[in-house]
Amino acid sequence: MEHTGDNIRIRTAAYYHPQHVVDNDYYLEHFAALGKDIKRFLQVMGREQRYIINNSHENALTMGYEAAAKALADAGLQGEDLDMIVFASQTPEYTYPTNALLLHHRLGGKHRTVTLDSNANCAGMVTAVEQASRYMQANRSVRYALIVGSDYSSINCRTDDEITYANFGDAAAAVILERTPEAPGFRDSLYYTDSAIWEGITFPACGLSGIYRDGLTPEDFKLRWIPFDGSVCVDAAIHDIKELLDRNGLTAEDISAFCLSQFSLKNIELIREGLDLEAEENDGRFVYVGGEFGYTATSSPFIAFWRGVEEGRIQRGDYIIFWSVGAGWQIPTMLYQY
Repeated sequence: MEHTGDNIRIRTAAYYHPQHVVDNDYYLEHFAALGKDIKRFLQVMGREQRYIINNSHENALTMGYEAAAKALADAGLQGEDLDMIVFASQTPEYTYPTNALLLHHRLGGKHRTVTLDSNANCAGMVTAVEQASRYMQANRSVRYALIVGSDYSSINCRTDDEITYANFGDAAAAVILERTPEAPGFRDSLYYTDSAIWEGITFPACGLSGIYRDGLTPEDFKLRWIPFDGSVCVDAAIHDIKELLDRNGLTAEDISAFCLSQFSLKNIELIREGLDLEAEENDGRFVYVGGEFGYTATSSPFIAFWRGVEEGRIQRGDYIIFWSVGAGWQIPTMLYQY
């Protein structure tokens, strides 16, 4: 069945986080005992607290389900209304069956629903929303698509690595896309890929083919993060945002909200400066939630987006830039009109 309308817009969104809160004091004391002073690091990253799973029944799949259920309820939809479900994660609960299939089961989806998992690391949810939007443009039988981004990162961090252990939080976000004749919605996107430094971040550190090797310890499996200049992606971000705006006849001043990766507050400030936007007048457009949530990886730009909507900083018709960066590097930039 074909549905009317050629525009793909965000109908609604939601997010979910665990209830357990861990603030900076814990990490300052933890790393001080290891001989490391991370106070300046936490300031640069913009951290104050994080939501961390501290039980055995929550994971990326359960968090994704909670966010999806919220979004469906807000949209007045049921699982059977969904024509497509995409689950984006770098920490899936299962590699098979797909987490999207399990989400389909829990939500009561119909047989004609497209289900798939995707993984572009921390850039995963921006990539999944962009790819789903373009798929919907090409396939008029899809009216509603659910995109979920969820990462349970804290469990995979080495406790002696401040860059990950003191930085990551656990959370999920969900977005419902709809085909409509009413609003422009999805406008355009760009990708930037540089695979030269792919070895900088690897998980599992031993590789999946090595997980059964004799003598393997849990530390051999956990996330390996080789320190690097985290601002290395900033120049590409500034260039691609400018190019995307230019080819759509817009300027940075036309954008009502920049929903960017929450990996580093410093990176967001550098991107703002690179776009020649004054902090005093425009900081409210750079939605930052990393102080409260920590770095939630794939979901972070969309938690920022929905917080902006909740606070009234983002309104229908506003232009929004979504941007994120995944290990390696893979960098998607997307323009939407909400």
